[in-house]
Amino acid sequence: MTRARMKVALGAAIALQLLLLAGMVVRAAMPLWIGTEVRVRTIPVDPRSMFRGNYARLRYEFGTLPDDALGEAEGLRAGEVVYVSLAPGEGGEHVFAGASLERPAGGLFLRGRLLGGSAPLRVGYGIEAFFAPREKALKLEAELHDGGIAVLRVTDGGRVALKDVVPGPVRP
Repeated sequence: MTRARMKVALGAAIALQLLLLAGMVVRAAMPLWIGTEVRVRTIPVDPRSMFRGNYARLRYEFGTLPDDALGEAEGLRAGEVVYVSLAPGEGGEHVFAGASLERPAGGLFLRGRLLGGSAPLRVGYGIEAFFAPREKALKLEAELHDGGIAVLRVTDGGRVALKDVVPGPVRP
């Protein structure tokens, strides 16, 4: 192989890697650009990590599904895709409306993955951590002690991104 061909091959390999990285960034940001804004109740669990920086781990009501949400829980395995439907609730917030292993034909739904295959069924959506500068993380810790509102952006395909976390009504 000549030097010129090696340079072309190396350039193509670098360009391909950069395109793949750019595609990953665009895919992750897509819900923020084109998604529908949804507000849901949340409770912060942990404000800081020595290794990951300042963030709040968030818990959602629809993060743990009712035992009968997917019918027979036998045969379910960790990593399986689950679709969780949301419906408007009180105060403009959305609440759990149902769950399915099949993609809903319409309506507002989130695409998540089972974190385990047995009851209680826990689902991860990729919105369970909110990173913030140290000052904002400490302020959120104080303001969200009893809960808050997570502002999500959801695409038509159920992909979701966490836009913001704001103080909200105190949980009943």
